[in-house]
Amino acid sequence: MTSPRPLKIDFVSDIVCPWCAIGLTALETALQRLDGVVQAEVHVQPFQLNPDMAPEGEDIVEHLAHKYGMSAEQVRSNQAVIRQRGADVGFAFSLEGRSRTWNTFDAHRLLHWAGLQGRELPLKHALLTAYFTEGQNVADHEVLLRKAAEVGLDVDAARAVLGSDAHAGEVRERLDFYRSQGISSVPSVIINDRHLIQGGQPPEVFEQALRQLAAQPAE
Repeated sequence: MTSPRPLKIDFVSDIVCPWCAIGLTALETALQRLDGVVQAEVHVQPFQLNPDMAPEGEDIVEHLAHKYGMSAEQVRSNQAVIRQRGADVGFAFSLEGRSRTWNTFDAHRLLHWAGLQGRELPLKHALLTAYFTEGQNVADHEVLLRKAAEVGLDVDAARAVLGSDAHAGEVRERLDFYRSQGISSVPSVIINDRHLIQGGQPPEVFEQALRQLAAQPAE
Protein backbone atom coordinates (compact mmCIF):
# COMPACT_ATOMS: atom_id res chain seq x y z
CA MET A 1 0.00 0.00 0.00
CA THR A 2 1.36 3.41 -1.00
CA SER A 3 1.93 5.87 1.84
CA PRO A 4 0.31 9.34 1.60
CA ARG A 5 2.56 11.91 -0.06
CA PRO A 6 3.68 14.57 2.45
CA LEU A 7 3.04 18.11 1.22
CA LYS A 8 3.94 21.40 2.88
CA ILE A 9 1.31 24.02 2.10
CA ASP A 10 1.72 27.70 2.93
CA PHE A 11 -1.63 29.51 2.74
CA VAL A 12 -0.78 33.21 2.29
CA SER A 13 -3.83 35.32 3.03
CA ASP A 14 -5.48 38.21 4.85
CA ILE A 15 -8.39 38.03 7.28
CA VAL A 16 -10.41 40.69 5.44
CA CYS A 17 -10.01 38.96 2.06
CA PRO A 18 -13.26 37.19 1.06
CA TRP A 19 -11.56 35.04 -1.56
CA CYS A 20 -9.20 33.82 1.16
CA ALA A 21 -12.16 32.53 3.17
CA ILE A 22 -13.45 30.78 0.06
CA GLY A 23 -10.01 29.46 -0.86
CA LEU A 24 -9.20 28.05 2.57
CA THR A 25 -12.55 26.28 2.78
CA ALA A 26 -12.12 24.87 -0.72
CA LEU A 27 -8.54 23.78 -0.04
CA GLU A 28 -9.57 21.89 3.07
CA THR A 29 -12.44 20.23 1.17
CA ALA A 30 -9.91 19.08 -1.43
CA LEU A 31 -7.60 17.74 1.27
CA GLN A 32 -10.48 15.75 2.77
CA ARG A 33 -11.09 14.20 -0.65
CA LEU A 34 -7.40 13.33 -0.88
CA ASP A 35 -7.27 11.58 2.49
CA GLY A 36 -4.81 8.71 2.10
CA VAL A 37 -3.30 10.28 -1.03
CA VAL A 38 -1.58 13.31 0.51
CA GLN A 39 -0.59 14.19 4.05
CA ALA A 40 -0.67 17.98 4.15
CA GLU A 41 0.99 20.26 6.66
CA VAL A 42 -0.85 23.56 6.28
CA HIS A 43 0.74 26.77 7.55
CA VAL A 44 -1.13 30.09 7.72
CA GLN A 45 1.05 32.92 6.42
CA PRO A 46 0.30 36.67 6.71
CA PHE A 47 -0.55 39.17 4.00
CA GLN A 48 -2.06 42.62 4.38
CA LEU A 49 -4.31 43.96 1.66
CA ASN A 50 -4.34 47.37 3.36
CA PRO A 51 -1.25 47.75 5.55
CA ASP A 52 -1.81 51.50 5.94
CA MET A 53 -5.43 51.19 7.07
CA ALA A 54 -6.21 53.59 9.94
CA PRO A 55 -7.27 52.12 13.31
CA GLU A 56 -10.87 53.27 12.82
CA GLY A 57 -11.08 51.32 9.54
CA GLU A 58 -13.04 52.39 6.47
CA ASP A 59 -16.51 51.89 5.07
CA ILE A 60 -16.17 48.72 3.00
CA VAL A 61 -18.15 49.88 -0.04
CA GLU A 62 -16.40 53.27 -0.18
CA HIS A 63 -13.02 51.60 0.30
CA LEU A 64 -13.49 49.03 -2.48
CA ALA A 65 -15.05 51.57 -4.85
CA HIS A 66 -12.07 53.90 -4.39
CA LYS A 67 -9.42 51.16 -4.48
CA TYR A 68 -10.67 49.42 -7.62
CA GLY A 69 -12.38 52.31 -9.41
CA MET A 70 -15.83 50.76 -9.19
CA SER A 71 -19.25 52.19 -8.48
CA ALA A 72 -21.06 51.29 -5.27
CA GLU A 73 -23.45 49.22 -7.38
CA GLN A 74 -20.56 47.25 -8.88
CA VAL A 75 -19.13 46.60 -5.42
CA ARG A 76 -22.48 45.26 -4.20
CA SER A 77 -22.83 43.11 -7.32
CA ASN A 78 -19.39 41.61 -6.67
CA GLN A 79 -20.35 40.98 -3.05
CA ALA A 80 -23.37 38.99 -4.23
CA VAL A 81 -21.11 36.86 -6.41
CA ILE A 82 -18.76 36.29 -3.46
CA ARG A 83 -21.67 35.33 -1.23
CA GLN A 84 -22.76 32.68 -3.74
CA ARG A 85 -19.24 31.36 -4.19
CA GLY A 86 -18.97 31.09 -0.43
CA ALA A 87 -22.25 29.22 -0.24
CA ASP A 88 -20.98 26.82 -2.93
CA VAL A 89 -18.11 25.71 -0.67
CA GLY A 90 -19.96 25.99 2.63
CA PHE A 91 -18.77 29.38 3.93
CA ALA A 92 -21.44 31.85 5.04
CA PHE A 93 -21.02 35.52 4.15
CA SER A 94 -23.35 37.93 5.95
CA LEU A 95 -22.78 41.09 3.95
CA GLU A 96 -25.39 43.15 5.80
CA GLY A 97 -23.41 43.04 9.04
CA ARG A 98 -20.01 43.71 7.50
CA SER A 99 -19.93 47.46 6.88
CA ARG A 100 -16.24 48.27 7.47
CA THR A 101 -12.80 46.91 6.74
CA TRP A 102 -10.00 46.96 9.28
CA ASN A 103 -6.25 46.87 9.81
CA THR A 104 -5.27 43.24 10.44
CA PHE A 105 -1.70 43.52 11.74
CA ASP A 106 -2.55 42.66 15.35
CA ALA A 107 -4.68 39.74 14.18
CA HIS A 108 -1.69 38.42 12.23
CA ARG A 109 0.49 38.77 15.33
CA LEU A 110 -2.03 36.73 17.29
CA LEU A 111 -2.16 34.13 14.52
CA HIS A 112 1.63 33.84 14.59
CA TRP A 113 1.51 33.24 18.33
CA ALA A 114 -1.33 30.73 17.91
CA GLY A 115 0.83 28.86 15.42
CA LEU A 116 3.45 28.38 18.13
CA GLN A 117 0.68 26.65 20.12
CA GLY A 118 -0.38 24.55 17.14
CA ARG A 119 -3.71 26.42 16.89
CA GLU A 120 -3.23 28.74 13.92
CA LEU A 121 -5.78 27.05 11.63
CA PRO A 122 -8.62 26.99 14.20
CA LEU A 123 -7.96 30.66 15.02
CA LYS A 124 -7.79 31.57 11.32
CA HIS A 125 -11.20 30.01 10.78
CA ALA A 126 -12.59 31.77 13.86
CA LEU A 127 -11.33 35.16 12.66
CA LEU A 128 -12.69 34.69 9.13
CA THR A 129 -16.06 33.80 10.63
CA ALA A 130 -15.88 36.75 13.03
CA TYR A 131 -15.40 39.19 10.16
CA PHE A 132 -17.36 37.76 7.27
CA THR A 133 -20.20 35.94 9.01
CA GLU A 134 -20.60 37.88 12.24
CA GLY A 135 -19.52 41.34 11.01
CA GLN A 136 -17.11 41.88 13.91
CA ASN A 137 -14.13 44.24 14.07
CA VAL A 138 -11.04 42.02 13.74
CA ALA A 139 -8.81 44.93 14.83
CA ASP A 140 -10.56 45.04 18.21
CA HIS A 141 -8.51 43.26 20.85
CA GLU A 142 -11.60 42.11 22.73
CA VAL A 143 -12.90 40.43 19.59
CA LEU A 144 -9.52 38.77 19.06
CA LEU A 145 -9.45 37.58 22.67
CA ARG A 146 -12.96 36.11 22.42
CA LYS A 147 -11.98 34.19 19.32
CA ALA A 148 -8.78 32.98 20.96
CA ALA A 149 -10.83 31.66 23.87
CA GLU A 150 -13.26 29.94 21.50
CA VAL A 151 -10.46 27.84 20.00
CA GLY A 152 -8.97 26.91 23.37
CA LEU A 153 -6.07 29.36 23.57
CA ASP A 154 -4.95 30.88 26.87
CA VAL A 155 -6.70 34.25 27.05
CA ASP A 156 -4.25 35.83 29.50
CA ALA A 157 -1.33 34.84 27.28
CA ALA A 158 -3.19 36.16 24.22
CA ARG A 159 -3.88 39.43 26.03
CA ALA A 160 -0.17 39.76 26.83
CA VAL A 161 0.67 39.29 23.15
CA LEU A 162 -1.82 41.92 22.01
CA GLY A 163 -0.80 44.34 24.77
CA SER A 164 2.80 44.34 23.56
CA ASP A 165 4.60 44.29 20.23
CA ALA A 166 5.21 40.55 20.50
CA HIS A 167 5.79 38.83 17.13
CA ALA A 168 5.60 42.13 15.24
CA GLY A 169 9.08 41.54 13.83
CA GLU A 170 8.28 38.01 12.73
CA VAL A 171 5.06 39.10 11.02
CA ARG A 172 6.78 42.00 9.22
CA GLU A 173 9.52 39.62 8.07
CA ARG A 174 6.92 37.26 6.59
CA LEU A 175 5.00 40.12 4.96
CA ASP A 176 8.21 41.44 3.40
CA PHE A 177 9.28 37.96 2.30
CA TYR A 178 6.12 37.21 0.35
CA ARG A 179 6.11 40.64 -1.25
CA SER A 180 9.74 40.05 -2.29
CA GLN A 181 8.64 36.77 -3.87
CA GLY A 182 6.17 38.62 -6.07
CA ILE A 183 3.03 37.78 -4.10
CA SER A 184 0.68 40.73 -4.65
CA SER A 185 -2.73 39.07 -4.44
CA VAL A 186 -4.25 36.50 -2.14
CA PRO A 187 -4.97 33.78 -1.44
CA SER A 188 -1.67 32.42 -2.69
CA VAL A 189 -1.19 28.73 -1.97
CA ILE A 190 2.46 27.64 -2.09
CA ILE A 191 3.17 23.91 -2.12
CA ASN A 192 6.59 22.58 -1.08
CA ASP A 193 8.03 26.11 -1.45
CA ARG A 194 7.89 25.95 -5.25
CA HIS A 195 4.39 25.37 -6.70
CA LEU A 196 1.89 28.25 -6.65
CA ILE A 197 -1.90 28.20 -6.91
CA GLN A 198 -3.56 31.61 -6.73
CA GLY A 199 -7.10 32.71 -6.04
CA GLY A 200 -10.18 31.36 -4.31
CA GLN A 201 -10.33 28.30 -6.53
CA PRO A 202 -13.07 25.63 -6.34
CA PRO A 203 -12.21 22.42 -4.46
CA GLU A 204 -11.86 20.55 -7.76
CA VAL A 205 -8.99 22.80 -8.88
CA PHE A 206 -7.07 22.28 -5.65
CA GLU A 207 -7.80 18.55 -5.71
CA GLN A 208 -6.53 18.11 -9.26
CA ALA A 209 -3.36 20.13 -8.64
CA LEU A 210 -2.53 18.36 -5.39
CA ARG A 211 -3.24 14.96 -6.91
CA GLN A 212 -0.87 15.71 -9.77
CA LEU A 213 1.85 16.86 -7.37
CA ALA A 214 1.40 13.76 -5.24
CA ALA A 215 1.89 11.60 -8.32
CA GLN A 216 5.19 13.22 -9.29
CA PRO A 217 8.49 11.52 -8.42
CA ALA A 218 9.92 12.60 -5.08
CA GLU A 219 12.16 15.65 -5.37
